Amino acid sequence: MPSLKTLLKEIREELKEKEKVREKAQEDMRKATSLSKQAILLIHQKRFKEAKKLIEKAKGIISRLNKASTKYPEIVYSGLFNAARQEYSEANIFLNLIEESRFITPEEINVPSVDYVLGLADVIGEYRRLALDALREGNVEKGEKCLQIMDEVYTELMAMDEAYMLVHGLRRKCDIARRIIETTRGDITQEVRRSSLEKHLKSFEKFVKKKSISSEKGK
Repeated sequence: MPSLKTLLKEIREELKEKEKVREKAQEDMRKATSLSKQAILLIHQKRFKEAKKLIEKAKGIISRLNKASTKYPEIVYSGLFNAARQEYSEANIFLNLIEESRFITPEEINVPSVDYVLGLADVIGEYRRLALDALREGNVEKGEKCLQIMDEVYTELMAMDEAYMLVHGLRRKCDIARRIIETTRGDITQEVRRSSLEKHLKSFEKFVKKKSISSEKGK
């Protein structure tokens, strides 16, 4: 039978080890989240090769955390880890939609369905940014395609009635997504009208100029 002193010493060592694991795990979770966020920014800048490298680094960290969770589930499975996997999911979904026009699956990126769904909801915000960039470039057609994808994601998420009970935070994200989509729709509609008016004005200017030339020749 170990003495109380020996017993408490062992417990103290165990707690110290757990604290080290907790600190390292939280550092890794924040790092994985940051890498995924940076990757999304690079995707917007069309720097896909660099984005993939950061996503790969995030993948390695998340894989390491998954392994650590078998020994320390109470430390690893926290809100920070969920946030890291959601951001990682968002980066992967966004990249694959841009490059391959397809939705990557949760199995392909090894994340739970809940984190995948929440990451998918956030992709709508990234497509708003794409749409606005397209409008600034005068590419209304690309902006409309972005809006179509936003609508598709939102519609399919809304169709998952049971998910609202099972996925905490999804309803809030969908409420935000609805507002983002309506604002984007308004921006695109306004740009379509502006573009149409501009074409009519140019056409009218050409007509007036042609008439003016004809009148000059007739004198």
